[in-house]
Amino acid sequence: MSVAPVRVTVVGTGYLGLTQAVCMADLGHEVLAIDADPKKLAQAAAGNAPFFEPGLEPLLRKNLDAKRLRFTDSYAEIGAFGDVHFLCVGTPQLADGQADLSQLDAAADSLAPRLSRESLVVGKSTVPVGTARRLLARIRSAAPAGEVVDLAWNPEFLREGHAIADSLTPDRIVLGTLGPSAERLLREVYATPLAAGVPLLVTGLETAELVKVSANAFLATKISFINMVAEVCEKTGADVIELAEALGLDVRIGRQFLSPGLGFGGGCLPKDIRAFRAVASQLGAESLSTLLGVVDRANTGRRERVVALTRAAAPGGSLNGARVAVLGLAFKPGSDDIRDSPSLDVCAQLAEAGAIVTGHDPVAIANAASACPELRYASSALEAAEDADVLLHLTEWPDYGTIDPAALRSVVAHPVLVDARCTLDAAVWADAGWTVYAPGRPAVTLARSGDAARLLSLLTAGAQRRPSAGKPDRTNSRQVLGLWFGGLILISLGGPSRLASAVGRLPSPRFGVNGQAGFTICHTPWLLRGVITLSAAWCGSARRPRWRFAVGCRRTSMRFTCASSPRHTSRWNCISGLALWRARFKLA
Repeated sequence: MSVAPVRVTVVGTGYLGLTQAVCMADLGHEVLAIDADPKKLAQAAAGNAPFFEPGLEPLLRKNLDAKRLRFTDSYAEIGAFGDVHFLCVGTPQLADGQADLSQLDAAADSLAPRLSRESLVVGKSTVPVGTARRLLARIRSAAPAGEVVDLAWNPEFLREGHAIADSLTPDRIVLGTLGPSAERLLREVYATPLAAGVPLLVTGLETAELVKVSANAFLATKISFINMVAEVCEKTGADVIELAEALGLDVRIGRQFLSPGLGFGGGCLPKDIRAFRAVASQLGAESLSTLLGVVDRANTGRRERVVALTRAAAPGGSLNGARVAVLGLAFKPGSDDIRDSPSLDVCAQLAEAGAIVTGHDPVAIANAASACPELRYASSALEAAEDADVLLHLTEWPDYGTIDPAALRSVVAHPVLVDARCTLDAAVWADAGWTVYAPGRPAVTLARSGDAARLLSLLTAGAQRRPSAGKPDRTNSRQVLGLWFGGLILISLGGPSRLASAVGRLPSPRFGVNGQAGFTICHTPWLLRGVITLSAAWCGSARRPRWRFAVGCRRTSMRFTCASSPRHTSRWNCISGLALWRARFKLA
């Protein structure tokens, strides 16, 4: 539909401001944008977006060519040109968690003296409740037009990676106003989406200010809730993905944002819940303040959990010297934004623990390298995975979902995947020879692979051993049952790393991978003896040498040796009075 163009200005050309300016122009309005950073202005005026957002740059160039969008560094020109002035500057987090409003105040102070006629100032930045009225008084006191300058609050609901759609066809438009004149003018600004049926809600200033932070607080709470439930799943063997699916079918709950894994990051949710918490505390709303504090701590705790999971999956259970490949560095897919990136936080913790970290991201490598020069970076996922001991999936880019696990397996040192986003198909990766770990999910390993078949064949052969004539061999039956159940548990849990965690509460555990350490257990039942016996064989199969595993008749010892590496020979002690049956087999 054709609309009467409104003369719009946008103060600030960061992520919010440039998106707002481009989309206002695309809706048919005449737009003039300003920023304090001349480099940003020059880039935008040349048709180059200074950050990655799908679809933004082509739309920027389209509206520059159509002469609907211009850029300036003059507030005098802004004041003379605009009927509606959108304030789109940043409100970053201060050290105490409160929002830093200095950029917003500076923008208002620069604009106000140039407002010499009736006009409308519209705030879009996320701010603490009460900011709008304070800002209106500040602007009116400095503006030549005085009381005829009006103010409204129009919170943004942009999702990085979807900002164009969220601007042109939003879920809703919220207008906080002081009277009908501001509403009437903003209805003209948003005439196209309103005609398409986008819901409009007109509120007071304070309600509009609270909408954005309340929405972000709720979404953050939903994410942290499912991640807290994931901890229960890990302790009980439940699958948090299946649980989330079941919860999501309840129309009162819904599936969106029930996304277990590494948690949230970026420039909005973390800072917004901290700023909201600070406001709630100042207002005496301690219950909300406490809730948001728990949500924040639960979210950052997921990063520590992924580091712990990586340590357990690394050779020998140690990160020191371990080569870790990381897929995804941006805080979310569809963006090159690394602000409060959970992935980079995990990478930094791994590097601090001695790991050699190599990361890949489709678009965020340059930003990540600038922020974390101590890490290594690769131009492809395959390059990042070379000789890796553990592969981490930390940002759920669609590209990673199409990777061939068999191709990656051919270049890694150990085919171990930690899917911290719980989005990869674990069965597909396991079928390609990977052991897959994910927060809140049972580990998946070669359940249908040749290795599993060889282990089960061994167990079948053991079960066919005949007892001595005329004597029931109860010891052998119990050992065979132990090996059977132990083998099934070991296969389902994903190898010795997971085994160590499963029996970690037993007395005196000492566990190592690839024969680097032993395991001592006191008074273990027969089933756990079976698990331990099989894990000794499985330990040597990570690098695929030819292993010979012997279980001798000596009362208290078992040992295994590697034909290609005698130094891996290790002794596994098990305090037991039972004599174990003999077996010899090879794992290729």
